[in-house]
Amino acid sequence: MSPELLTIGMFGLVLFAIITGVSLSFAMGGTAVIFGALMFGPNGMYSIVTTLFGNMWSILLSAVPLFVFIGVALAKSRIANDLYHAFYLWSGRTPGGLLLGTSGFAATLSAMTGSCAASTVTTGLVGMPAMEQRHYDRGFVLGTIGASGTLGIMIPPSITLILIGMQTGQSVGRLFMGGLIAGLLLLAIFLLYIGIRARIHPELAPGADVRAPLSERMSALRSVILPLMIILSVLISIFGGIATPTEAAALGAAAVVFSVAVRGELNLQYIRDVSHATATMTGMVIWIVFGASAFIAIYGGGGGTAFMTGLLAGMDVHPLVMILIMQAITLVLGMFLDPIGIILLVLPIFYPIVVQLGFDPIWFCILFQLNLCIGYISPPFGYNLFYLKSLSPETPITDIYRAVMPFLLLMLLTGALIFTFPATITAFTAI
Repeated sequence: MSPELLTIGMFGLVLFAIITGVSLSFAMGGTAVIFGALMFGPNGMYSIVTTLFGNMWSILLSAVPLFVFIGVALAKSRIANDLYHAFYLWSGRTPGGLLLGTSGFAATLSAMTGSCAASTVTTGLVGMPAMEQRHYDRGFVLGTIGASGTLGIMIPPSITLILIGMQTGQSVGRLFMGGLIAGLLLLAIFLLYIGIRARIHPELAPGADVRAPLSERMSALRSVILPLMIILSVLISIFGGIATPTEAAALGAAAVVFSVAVRGELNLQYIRDVSHATATMTGMVIWIVFGASAFIAIYGGGGGTAFMTGLLAGMDVHPLVMILIMQAITLVLGMFLDPIGIILLVLPIFYPIVVQLGFDPIWFCILFQLNLCIGYISPPFGYNLFYLKSLSPETPITDIYRAVMPFLLLMLLTGALIFTFPATITAFTAI
């Protein structure tokens, strides 16, 4: 089978399967089995099995359930509620204060969970009632929550950055540092926009009538200690070279259990709920990894990866235009597919070209990751758009599209800044 026909057939079948409701993992895995049997007969199954077993032995992949556990354990405790209450009290009488606090809360939650879904849904459930009580504009609220929730896969610990490290062989610690810098830059731009817009139109996000007493605000800061301990236990151990990402994930998981126990929330029901949710979410992630790995094994074995790499490398365009083309492809795919699937499908094609062109691989990977974040709030099928719809069922989806549009433009602007000035990332990630 020619590489051209293989590309059309395999990607076409995956797209058809997804449209008909088949999950991404089984769509890719099933396509791999069908085309493996067509091209290689029984030997095609051997390449799939060896690829899957190779992934099973990956030490780095074992960090995934540990980071999932951290996010689930925090989401099922009251740590997030208490943390938001602290942001609520310190927002003061500033116009847009609660939105500023909400955006900061989502970033902190992202650093604890590494999940867009957890960041977006938890922020919405905890923050929306308080802002509705103060008559905040719903579009402004939904846009802020949706955009800030995308920081879940950018700010470490991020499962997708771990998978990018697995695919490229790059240091996960350096990827985490790049993700942290890009995430903080995004957060700063969000806060600046929210502050300016709320100052110009205070009716959209009115400030509190009465500032909370200083004693109450200082007391609320105690809720920040445990989350900070969790974040620092993970990040410092990785950035300081004290532990590998897997070891740091185990340390973070232990920190969460300790924090929940100190708060008196650790009981049999809590353990049962957290264990079940962790197993469910980890199974989903791992099956996507296995399905995509099988797909790439057959597609690469049939010459598809080499064909696509040669096709892109042979385009007569400026190297920077090539990077833009790759980012545009990633952005479009992000509107339809899970980020994990995108990483495993296209990064093996893109990465060799990036290295061949001489670009800094960490810089490219962070740009790639940023476009995955943008895909989360890009109409019509960005994942966070549907999370927002579940948080506010009465809001028309078109209104949600309009709500996220300013933040979508801000994220594109951030991407343009990183693209134009690579030193914003490379200056902090150089060995």
